[in-house]
Amino acid sequence: MPEQIDSYALLLPVSKDPYSLAVWLTTADQRFLFQRQPDKLRFTGHDNDFPAITVDAERKYQVMDGFGFSLTGGSAMLIGRLPDADRNALLRELFLPDGDGIGISFLRLSIGASDLSERCFSYNDRPTGQSDYELIHFDIEAGDAEVIPLLQQIVAINPELKIIATAWSAPSWMKTNQNSVGGKLRPDCYAVYADYLVKYLKAMRERGLTVHAITPQNEPLNHKNQPSMVMEADEQAEFIKNHLGPALLEAGLVDVELFCWDHNCDVKEYPLAVFADAEARRYLSGSAWHLYGGDISVLSEVYQAYPEMKLYFTEQWVGSDGQFGGDLMWHMKHVLIGSIRNWSRAVFEWNLAADPFCRPHTPGGEARCVGALTIGEKIARNVAYYVIAHAAKFVRPGSVRIYSDQHTFLSNVAFVTPAGDIVLIALNEEAESRSFSIRFQGQSAVATLPANAAATYVWQAG
Repeated sequence: MPEQIDSYALLLPVSKDPYSLAVWLTTADQRFLFQRQPDKLRFTGHDNDFPAITVDAERKYQVMDGFGFSLTGGSAMLIGRLPDADRNALLRELFLPDGDGIGISFLRLSIGASDLSERCFSYNDRPTGQSDYELIHFDIEAGDAEVIPLLQQIVAINPELKIIATAWSAPSWMKTNQNSVGGKLRPDCYAVYADYLVKYLKAMRERGLTVHAITPQNEPLNHKNQPSMVMEADEQAEFIKNHLGPALLEAGLVDVELFCWDHNCDVKEYPLAVFADAEARRYLSGSAWHLYGGDISVLSEVYQAYPEMKLYFTEQWVGSDGQFGGDLMWHMKHVLIGSIRNWSRAVFEWNLAADPFCRPHTPGGEARCVGALTIGEKIARNVAYYVIAHAAKFVRPGSVRIYSDQHTFLSNVAFVTPAGDIVLIALNEEAESRSFSIRFQGQSAVATLPANAAATYVWQAG
């Protein structure tokens, strides 16, 4: 069982004392799970010999847009079917930063089914051999029935929530293989697929839900998932510059940001090729990334080539064969700290909720995805929940990454928030605890981070 501390201490606001630091801690052995520590650290003018992390709020980098998860159809089904009181309490915990809330500020949706839907569907399925170029049969409620009602409840709780949506596949009749798995978008269907995405955005707005950004294809080089669709870089550039970009413009949806790629860090050539097409790039806000292949440092390479293009880290799963401690270390280092230090403005872990058997999923979908929540007889909070909590609660949208020393002994990243707080997230991957000094504006605070642990330190800028 996690060590329990005074529950009142967990609810205390960050002190307005500029010399005091508040600390939240998660350890690999689960003794502490995002718990506020009762002993406050303090800045002093005393020198010490500990290794130091210097934080400098004058040296600023990217603005942060938010942190969150994918609200898959399966997640919405499981959360939406909870008793009203339980669901309401859970949504407030997830989407508000106050009290014991973790403050999710960004959600990722699938346009149509993802592989973590109960079944495979699009919003315009037709019988074999039939098509619908006028999209007369478009139906936003064709599947994943709980997503829209649950989103409406979430937005009522947090009206500032941002949403990014991506399609796992076009409707099968638009594809070369007439199948939900693999295949490509038929050239004669580029225009109608752009219209399909526009219809989705408008249908969501009619229901009070603004989608702030989209990617035209999840994992465009993945041909095995159900659903999935292959879209090569030149095809994506063609689709964006001649169809989707103009369709968004004509529909008055210029406020919807458009991101390319949405796949792994091992094929940087893909987004670079799309950006190299100037006509496509003029419709784009950036590129989206996963880390099932490659190295997170690739984001910096893309940033250096196109610094005006945003970077979003949009997906990383936790598998059922993993262990809490190892997953905590890896995801904190590479997904959270790593992506941000390499210029990402948003960070998403994958599935928000699954049942104890990693369900639901499509028949051909990934069957081993552990949700941030496991919803069964009770609700369990898993490693992805804590990874996102360490940032989302404190690093509110509009926060700015600031300078902090890059050390081999403690991975870390720092921010200044719109409220004037300084936030430092640090990770100790070693088997021994580490004492170190946090240096800020000529003052030092000595902290000790337990072995295999992550901590968030919060203080006033002064």
